Formats: sequence, C-alpha cells, structure tokens
Amino acid sequence: MPHLTKLSLALLLAGAASVHAAETADRPLPARQAEIDAIVKEISPQRIQAYVHKLVGFGTRHTMSDTASETHGIGAARRWIKAEMERCGAGRLEVRFDGHLHPVDNRIDKPTEIVNVVATLPGTQAASKDRYYVVSGHYDSRVTDVMNTTADAPGANDDASGTAAVIEMACVMARHQFDASLVFMTVAAEEQGLYGSGDFAKKAKANRMNIAGMLNNDIIGSSHDEKGKLDNGRVRLFAEGVPPLREAPSPELRTLLVTGGENDSITRQLARHVKETGERYVPGFKVDIIYRRDRYLRGGDHSPFLDAGYAAVRFTEPAEDFRHQHQDLRVENGVKIGDYPEFVDPDYVAQVARVNAASLASLALAPAAPQEVKVKTAALDNGTDLVWKANAEPDLAGYRVVWRETTSPLWQGSRFVGNATSARIDMSKDNLVYGVQAVDKDGNVSPATYPLPMR
Repeated sequence: MPHLTKLSLALLLAGAASVHAAETADRPLPARQAEIDAIVKEISPQRIQAYVHKLVGFGTRHTMSDTASETHGIGAARRWIKAEMERCGAGRLEVRFDGHLHPVDNRIDKPTEIVNVVATLPGTQAASKDRYYVVSGHYDSRVTDVMNTTADAPGANDDASGTAAVIEMACVMARHQFDASLVFMTVAAEEQGLYGSGDFAKKAKANRMNIAGMLNNDIIGSSHDEKGKLDNGRVRLFAEGVPPLREAPSPELRTLLVTGGENDSITRQLARHVKETGERYVPGFKVDIIYRRDRYLRGGDHSPFLDAGYAAVRFTEPAEDFRHQHQDLRVENGVKIGDYPEFVDPDYVAQVARVNAASLASLALAPAAPQEVKVKTAALDNGTDLVWKANAEPDLAGYRVVWRETTSPLWQGSRFVGNATSARIDMSKDNLVYGVQAVDKDGNVSPATYPLPMR
C-alpha cells in the first residue's frame, strides 16, 4: 500500500452499518506513519546490549547499596543513566533526578534516598503538551536475600533489560517531535516495594498531572523458557480491568459494571491500542494481552499508577526462567544460576522496545481520547445514539465509532463519522460494545472511550 497522507489518504468504504446522512460512509485507516516507521527502524539491539552490560558492570544496583563510588553500586548506576540520557538527548530531553527519603520499612532497614531518573520530551502542540505518556523500567537489582546490599546482583533481565529499552527509546525518540509529552523513566526500589514508581505516581496525582497512559517494562530480556525453548515472537501485556475494591465502588465504576463495561476500563483501552499499533509496526511480533493487573499475585511499577487512577500496563517476556531471577550467583549440578547478561537476548529486547516506541509515538501524535462520551437511553430503540464533547486539537479531522461483540476482546468494526459530536449507528446497544476514537488529519487515532449512559 502506498504511503498515505492527510485524511483523504485513508478513506475506505465501510459497509457494516448504516449511519445518518450527516455522517460520512467512509472511515480513515489507521495509516502507517513514516515517522513511526523510522523510529522503529532506529531501535538498535547492539546499543541495548551495551546498556545491559554497562548496568551489570556496576556490580550491584541494590537500592541500599553504595552511592558514593563512581564505579559500583546504585549511585554510580543512576548517575550514568542520567548522563547517558543527557548526552543522547542533545538538549531536547529534560533530564533530572526525582527522589525522596524513604523511612524504615519492611524491606528498608535505614532511611534511604530513593532516586528515579526522569527524562521528559516536551510536546510541541499547545493543546496536547500537558498530556503525558510515561514509559518505565526499574534499574535496581537484588539477589535471593532482598536485604543483601553487597553481593553481586547483575539484574541483567530483571530489570536492566527494561532500563536499557527505556534509555534506547529516549535516545531515539528525542530526535523526533510529538504533539503530547513523553516521559522516559528509570525507577529505583522496585524490589523493595515499588517505592520509586509509587512516589512518582503519588506526586503526579497530587499535582493533577494528565498521564494518559503508562507502559512498564520489567523482565523483557529472555526469548527462551526454562526448558530452553525459543519463543521470540511475542510478549505479554498485562492489563487490569476492574480494579480491586477496598471500599464501595465509585458511581463511575458502578455504571461501568452495570452496563457490561468491565472489559472497557481505560487500561484495557490502552492495551487494545498498544496491541493494534505494536503489531502493525512490528510485523510478525505478537502482543498477547493478559487480563490481569500483573502475573498471578505479583506486582510491578505500573501498579501505583493504576492505584492513582491512571491507565497503566506491563510488558513481560512470554515465560520467565526463575533460575535467572532473584538468585544468588552460583552453579548447581553444572547449571549456572543467576541473572547474568548472557541470558538476555538483545534482539528480543529490541522487538519489545519497538512495540513500546511505536505505541508511544502513535499515542503522542494522536489526539486525546474523546471525553464525556455518552449513549442516549431516554427512548427504547434498537439503534445506538452516541454523543461526546469536542476535542481541542487544531489538527483534528473527526471521530471514529468502533464496536465489537460483547464476547470479543478487540474491536471488530468501525465507522468514521466526521468532525461531529454525535452519531447514530443502526445496530443495537444491547448486543454490542461501543467506543469513540478521535482522529487527526494524518490518520493518527486515539484510544477508544467507552460510553456511559445518558438519560
């Protein structure tokens, strides 16, 4: 298919449903963007491998390890990460330390400074620059005893792999411009209790920071399972539906459940967008959405963002080999145990980074997801009448209504309805799940917004 530009580039006849005459019968394809293709192509396995080895070279990156040495411990690691992103960001990345003093806790035996390295690429569109997308990996490491601060803890896969991917994305994407802002973050104290990401998410919520999506990369380095079987063509993407409730559900959550929208949380919408975008720009690589917050009863740095009310997902390799995770370095029965860099596949990490980068670029180039999307329910009707609030972006082309059967995980049909704030689809709201997406003039598409009832 030739490269498509502007809205007229991407119109195809869609015949699945009828709409009123005020709407167009055509819909824009989610066009491949040359800039996103370029970003994906620029991701380098060789640089990723070099970053992993550099991080391993600090000996241990335990949260409570040495901070004074220039060559060993977590202090040296975070200073190197900051310097590397400053170097490759060429003045376009705003790089800073973001820290707090954490008190004694279950896994912290002395007051400890927890320091994240945060690199922000400011958006260039006035209407979008205060909308943020965050991508993270954690740079701390551990061995079997989570309180052992001195033993060598290479942490090559857990999580130098995710940290290397974030650094590589920051360096590549800093050479490009986006409407919305991107935050490339490497966090500390994941192994001690998600304290680095937790502090950032807490402050973001308090400051009403508009984080429209958060992608966490943790243990994305191995393309083999524990039996040695190669599985380098897919990645797991963990996406929570209804959050765990500690109290009575909010009116919004109650409405989501009452209307059968438990599979349409903002996180599930983000996951659908990531899967669609990632698989489009990284051919032959599959994104498997897992309907859980994280692996069974486990957690990661996206969790505090979920708790703060943000959409957040986690990338993890298909099958973890626990001999190379949270282990003292040793040899047992001729088998090497420990999280060594030799067990990390840089080509696989690069594929996961490409999915991340394509998704982030698509999200940051697209308009925001529509707000105040409603389904009119005042009258009994076998059609579906949708309304929403107009977006503010100057390059907005219009909106697309998407739908699927209630048992389908992914969108099955769509209709571009023009630059309007309402649409009628002559298919029943009883039988289908709907969403509304915003589309810009270059064909960039936002995640969908689930409609709530309007009486």
